[in-house]
Amino acid sequence: MSRNADVAARFEEMADLLEARDVEFKPRSYRRAAENVRDCPVAVAELVDEGKDAVMDVDGVGDALADKIIEYVETGTIEELEELREQLPVDMAALTSVEGVGPKTVGTLYEALGITTLDELEAAARDGEIRAVSGFGEKTEGNILENIPFARQAQKRELLGDARPIAEELLDALRDADPIDRAEVAGSLRRWRETIGDVDLLAASADGEAAVEAFLGWDPDAEVIESGTTKASVRARGVRIDLRVVVPAEFGSALQYFTGSKDHNVHLRNLAIGRDLKMNEYGIFDVSEASGTPREAGDDQRAGERLGGETEAEMYGALDLPVIPPELREDRGEIEAAQAGELPDLVTDAEIRGDLHTHTDWSDGSESVETMIAAAAERGDDYLAITDHATGPGMVGGVGLDDDELREQRETVAAAAADAEVEVLHGVEANVDADGGLSVGEDVLADLDVVIASPHSDLGMDRAAATERLVRAVEHPETDVLGHPTGRLINDRSGLTLDVERLATAAADAGTALEVNANPHRLDLNDAAIRTAVETGATVVVDTDAHGTGELDFRRYGVHTARRGWAETADVLNTRSVADLRSWLG
Repeated sequence: MSRNADVAARFEEMADLLEARDVEFKPRSYRRAAENVRDCPVAVAELVDEGKDAVMDVDGVGDALADKIIEYVETGTIEELEELREQLPVDMAALTSVEGVGPKTVGTLYEALGITTLDELEAAARDGEIRAVSGFGEKTEGNILENIPFARQAQKRELLGDARPIAEELLDALRDADPIDRAEVAGSLRRWRETIGDVDLLAASADGEAAVEAFLGWDPDAEVIESGTTKASVRARGVRIDLRVVVPAEFGSALQYFTGSKDHNVHLRNLAIGRDLKMNEYGIFDVSEASGTPREAGDDQRAGERLGGETEAEMYGALDLPVIPPELREDRGEIEAAQAGELPDLVTDAEIRGDLHTHTDWSDGSESVETMIAAAAERGDDYLAITDHATGPGMVGGVGLDDDELREQRETVAAAAADAEVEVLHGVEANVDADGGLSVGEDVLADLDVVIASPHSDLGMDRAAATERLVRAVEHPETDVLGHPTGRLINDRSGLTLDVERLATAAADAGTALEVNANPHRLDLNDAAIRTAVETGATVVVDTDAHGTGELDFRRYGVHTARRGWAETADVLNTRSVADLRSWLG
């Protein structure tokens, strides 16, 4: 785990511990700071070296939180966190992974029963001790006990690439259902975040009960968690799926609200308040004639003159804003950009013309050269690069090709290209050694159309050494693309910590593209690093790293990650024509 991730994890833990003790306001501040520190492309250690003002430049980090970041970087601990842990010595992450158990419940059960671990929680539930605690009961106790096995398996957040297909299959079913007018994903899944908690769905219907019934009938094997007249939750295929049904006139406002993020919505609501408007999940209302302030327009959520709510365009339009793409809704400057008419013209999936990073059965892929080429043609792509692994650091089991084998493969690729309906390029994924060198002979590299240089080993290097290693790789005269630059695997390993701005500057100067690896286990570069890269002037390329024809469909995950990084069409190498691509490759 990187220092940024370490700090973020500790801030999240502090938020939970404070919430467990019924402390108000502070938990939200810690959670926002945690998210922004985790996504910050600059290592916190470097910010600390620059001084407290640099630390406070991170969104959501004020004076007090900056002091804690400095304290952690310099000492490895945060004194206040240690004090909170002493006061409430619980495994918060494990306990709150149980459905229906939040930080406040953890605090209550600790005070009443001394529960600190998942095992202790399970034992107390089995022994009937929880039902005796004030505010609990036999039903709550039973639900806790029932949900513990799932919690043991599902403490990690779901990958975007695992959750999205499930959600889309269900959406297709809902959209075909008679009582449902419209249906859409919401939450972090609609914002295309790399991991998600639950799948959130929204449906518009005049008959909420019938819509819920259609939802519950989608998968007969799904476990119903709860159901009502306008809401329902199930657990299916390993994930929790929540449905909310609203009337058609409020679908746009509900979609905007439940898409989030919380910080984006708070910012919008504050803009609304400044205009004597009230903005919520039911619509946007003029409350200038209502009693009290917009914040106080009380408990009647629909009070005031209704200005819109059927569409998201009405919600944003009432604030004189264009609809902000969901991928940008993180309160990272997108609202200010919208106000100034400077929202980026984000790259789209349809603009990607080909793939520069794919594998075949010559290395560790599952398909032949010919099959991969045919699949690219069937997709309507203009070009495809065959870039099998070379031998070198990080390659085990004889996966990679040596120089002679690459020369031999070149003949096979050329023969297949002669009859292909797409432009075929022959390349290699060379391994970047610990010093930044490439694992392929210079003469072979010079003969290839595309050279991808990727780190596969020594992923625990410190930030300075890792950055210089990759700078040397992108400055190699034959390197065209730096593949999956950090080498991370989401939920499994953090990969290299990099000075992205330094790397991007070097890549821009050298004419080397930085990869947005679309494999949902990687999504590397991530969104924050992509934004830094394009703002620095570097070119990025969205590649699938496909090891079979089915993985060519990963492209969309890379495109939406690039969109989260504010990448425009001109920033992305493989939006270019064949001629322009070949010119760029030299």
